[in-house]
Amino acid sequence: MIDVGEVRKGLTIELDGELYSVVDFEHIKMGRGGALARLKLRSVRSGFSFERTFPASEKFRRVFLERRKAQFLYREDNLYTFMDNETFEQYQLSSDQLGDAAPYLKEGLVIELSMHSDQAIGIELAISIEYKVAETDPGFKGDTANAGTKPAILETGLKVNVPLFVKVGDVIRIDTRTGGYQARVS
Repeated sequence: MIDVGEVRKGLTIELDGELYSVVDFEHIKMGRGGALARLKLRSVRSGFSFERTFPASEKFRRVFLERRKAQFLYREDNLYTFMDNETFEQYQLSSDQLGDAAPYLKEGLVIELSMHSDQAIGIELAISIEYKVAETDPGFKGDTANAGTKPAILETGLKVNVPLFVKVGDVIRIDTRTGGYQARVS
């Protein structure tokens, strides 16, 4: 059991028999009375997010997740299929379970699969991933109306702003935490 003061972003806790990931945490000290903690939680199974306030005396059961290396195989409708690199077992996750990670997935990408009781419940991406630019407008020298950037669509359909010198076919590195351009690889 952990106290409210020990709760941090990214931690997985059990609340009312369900698993929740802490998306955001805010400690509130009242002028009179006890302290409170406002947590933004996301259901690990359904992806549903909500905010809830707890008194400082609240305790939670911390859930430890097993991490396994897995490879993204394919997407079929709303389901994404992954294969464990060691056991070759396949797991499916919905786009709700993947959340913001879904647009970053491309076939063959190696990720970390979060497991609880032998069930896949989510994924963790590498901090930076390389993608090929599928579509972008040509950049013209001196065209700095957009602070020297232009929109580009990557091979996965993800839209990002890139510098003017990036062209179709270039491979670029994207930060998966912010969705921002980092560097041109080739």
